[in-house]
Amino acid sequence: MVFPGGLVRARLVRRRMRFLVDVEGEDGIFTAHTNNTGSMLGLLRPGTPVLLSVSANPARKLPHTLEMVWMPTFSGGFWTGVNTMTPNRLLAAAFRAGRLSEISGEPCHAAAFDRLEPEPAFAGGRLDARISGPGGTLLVETKNVTMVEDEVAMFPDAATTRGCKHLTELARVAREGRETGVRAACLFLVQRPDGACFGPADVVDPEYAALFWQAVEAGVAMWVCRAVCGPRGIDLGGRLPMAPRPPKERPMTA
Repeated sequence: MVFPGGLVRARLVRRRMRFLVDVEGEDGIFTAHTNNTGSMLGLLRPGTPVLLSVSANPARKLPHTLEMVWMPTFSGGFWTGVNTMTPNRLLAAAFRAGRLSEISGEPCHAAAFDRLEPEPAFAGGRLDARISGPGGTLLVETKNVTMVEDEVAMFPDAATTRGCKHLTELARVAREGRETGVRAACLFLVQRPDGACFGPADVVDPEYAALFWQAVEAGVAMWVCRAVCGPRGIDLGGRLPMAPRPPKERPMTA
């Protein structure tokens, strides 16, 4: 996935509002849009290098969008993708290129799925994708992962009522799918290279973590993929394994 207009380098000044960040480029300080409403924990330090895409729409009030944030390490550092639309776009690109075996779309031969519908109506709201074809129907929700602790990539980085609702509804779809044939999946796109495995962030949102494991038990497929991020664009990397599920607490006995 490339950015047609290229990417602009700048340095973060501050996150001013939920959807706004102030950055400093060659011509001074300006404001850019961010669609990431999470905390972006540990990423938004003043002075941090950032990469911004530029909209081709001349009527747009803020032409720049925050795409990546530099994460320094002892050995150098890496770019972390923070645009929450990237998982949707990469899912569609991977579908078209046949890069995900579960949804091998055209141009693959004998594709199980041949159509991807973005943002279909679902449970009183919208889901990220409905994929259909000879293989049946698959409902997919995507999530952007930017938090890593002790080499475990985790989602969410802030409590998410919307995310909990999606897990509940996808679990219902998976259970009913034994009769209807409709399946459900979540794609977690880890947009940084330092996670060795993935798990729900129970320290951030214990309700989401509990619903995550219930969804797994119900049959919701969990696809965890790494994204390879850099100034030239974003590519789909390899898979990450799931972290072991924490043991359930046993009731105390007298």
